[in-house]
Amino acid sequence: LKAFAAPLIADLPEIGVLENRTGLAMLPMRDTAQGTHFHLGEVLMSEARISADGQEGYGMRRGRDLEAAMAMALVDLAVTLGVSHGPCATVLAAEAGAHRDADRTTLTCVEATRVDMETF
Repeated sequence: LKAFAAPLIADLPEIGVLENRTGLAMLPMRDTAQGTHFHLGEVLMSEARISADGQEGYGMRRGRDLEAAMAMALVDLAVTLGVSHGPCATVLAAEAGAHRDADRTTLTCVEATRVDMETF
């Protein structure tokens, strides 16, 4: 993402950084037995907000990687402004596919360990 986003800077108008920070965000979960919501804990997040030509780009990532959050915000801003739309759409589609595959793998592993209590 960082390598892809860096060249986009040259194609964008003057960019202003509105926010570039790390912080903790609460991780909400739902108790499946009772259906109640609770906070499992906190997650360290990196966040970036930039602007150009009256439009904003936003990026948020888990962990302490401000450069990756800024790269995500650059891609968001480029898509919003219609700059390098084709290459951005290709990269975003590839990332979405990779995330979908990773989610499928994780859910397959979880399903393999599921126990049906009615069979006991």
